[in-house]
Amino acid sequence: MDQQQSVQFAEKYLADLLSFFGINAEITTKLEDDVIELSVPASDLTSLLIGRNAETLRSIQYLVSTTLRNQEAAISRVNVDIADYKKQRADKVAKQAKEWIEEVLRTGDSYIADLNAADRRIVHRVASEYSDIRTFSEGEGRERRIIIAQQSS
Repeated sequence: MDQQQSVQFAEKYLADLLSFFGINAEITTKLEDDVIELSVPASDLTSLLIGRNAETLRSIQYLVSTTLRNQEAAISRVNVDIADYKKQRADKVAKQAKEWIEEVLRTGDSYIADLNAADRRIVHRVASEYSDIRTFSEGEGRERRIIIAQQSS
């Protein structure tokens, strides 16, 4: 299936998946940088769809992406956001990252944070705005952490 069919398939698949929860939502879909962006508005089941630590949201996203790969779609990278949860989370993590960076600059001590992959990417992006800060990740799987440190002279 081509790009347009991939986008349409992802939207329909997510709509069908949500219908199992009794949700008939108007899904907003767009293609951005070879990623299918699917946005679901808030409903009375928003917290159920997001889940604890966004585990359910990540699982829904994984299902859509895996199904696209199994259908040999032209695009299989998917970002599902429910009630702007990811956007709000990204803003919160970016704000926290700036506080951590300021602390590292003030004290000279490195800062280590246990974050999921998406949150680590946000911290790396925020840190790239500082010429005197470097970030890197260490560890494997769920034990992976981000380290924020001053740039070596």
